[in-house]
Amino acid sequence: MYISKLAFKFKINSIIKFNKHIELKFCKFNFMKKREFLKSFGNTLMISPFLSFDLRNNDNDLYSDRSLLNDKEFWNRIRKDYSLKKDYINLENGYYNIIPNPTLKKFISHVKSVNFEGSYYMRTKRNNDNRRVANRLAKLVGCSDDELVITRNTTESLDLIIGGFPWKKEDEAIYAIQDYGAMQQMFKLVSKRYGILNKIVSIPNHPISDEQIVSIYEDQITPKTRLIMVSHMINITGHILPIKKICNMAHKYGVDVMVDGAHCIGHFDVNISKLNCDYYGSSLHKWLSTPLGAGLLYVSKSKVSKIWPLLGSHINEKDNILRLNHIGTHPVHTDLAIENAIDYIEMIGIKRKEERLREIQRYWSDQLRNFENVIINTPLESFKSCGIANVGIKGLDPSKLEKVLFDDYNIFTVAINHENVKGCRITPNIYTNFSDLDHFVSSIKEIASKNIH
Repeated sequence: MYISKLAFKFKINSIIKFNKHIELKFCKFNFMKKREFLKSFGNTLMISPFLSFDLRNNDNDLYSDRSLLNDKEFWNRIRKDYSLKKDYINLENGYYNIIPNPTLKKFISHVKSVNFEGSYYMRTKRNNDNRRVANRLAKLVGCSDDELVITRNTTESLDLIIGGFPWKKEDEAIYAIQDYGAMQQMFKLVSKRYGILNKIVSIPNHPISDEQIVSIYEDQITPKTRLIMVSHMINITGHILPIKKICNMAHKYGVDVMVDGAHCIGHFDVNISKLNCDYYGSSLHKWLSTPLGAGLLYVSKSKVSKIWPLLGSHINEKDNILRLNHIGTHPVHTDLAIENAIDYIEMIGIKRKEERLREIQRYWSDQLRNFENVIINTPLESFKSCGIANVGIKGLDPSKLEKVLFDDYNIFTVAINHENVKGCRITPNIYTNFSDLDHFVSSIKEIASKNIH
């Protein structure tokens, strides 16, 4: 850029004056309190027009210009927040949603700051920070802050309930064959330990109504039934179940309901209190896009005293949820990054994200639903699914489909070979663009056409 001699001289003189001003500040340092000096110094930096942008930058600048963007520009800008591998199209975000760079940057700073302070941080700040983050998380999911604790994942959260439930011999539990395997295994363990009976139901991929789903669980209830586990969103199909209706039904019989919400928090708008469930677990490193090893456990206030702690805690009050969650040397930098992940999703807007994920899913699934030899294992009704869906090809083993998609078309996904679900789970993310989906759709059509006869 061309600068006149006069302007250049003015700029140089201004810098000299600024430097002299700084030197004077340092000379007076001994006569000022440190805090006062730093405040004064910071104000000097803020008003200087010749400082570099980096010195004045803050994280709010990452979001400040997005409100002016149209929808297409907005989602293109979101895509730029992610560092993506160019080797393949990632359609398997359901296991672990990679962290957007603004959150990743904050996470790295938390790792450094906690490491810098070491034991001092753990002894003086950890507990307060943990509860502050938990309170922020409680507001996001619509529950009281004394009903929620931070865990590592959904499995840990729900196993704390299954293992700590006051079982008696011949008590009964109900869950679905489509539920996540780790929790099914925990029910089998408590069955061996306490002599309870596990009743296993099966959820149809395309139910005729919510009432059909409710009746599947209701038909298994007896006077000995104590607990029902139900998936808020079935992980292998993306099917969203009518949780509130199931809970209302179960409570008429005096039966508690535990909800597996592994794929829900950060995926679509969830208000736990309105679901009327007794227990709720979720993983935050999925759709909230926190670092790995973050989850939540909700326990209704009236049920906290009912659950026996599986980990020793210094908290003895029976109605204090902290007694169920002895954090110990928890990865606190991960916990701290939960707040930053919440900041990011609030910048987007949870309902806007939900609409985007549903739009992305319907974009590809609607093109394939009626294509010969293709099976969509996810309900057609929009309110029964969101970003996750499952697609299979008649006569083609899911693991083979997964391999062909990756080897021949550079599309990464995951095979699901289940009793009533045979296909690949497709989980795009908000960074996924429509050209990626066009490639996926054409790939499935090509594979299906080759496999028809």
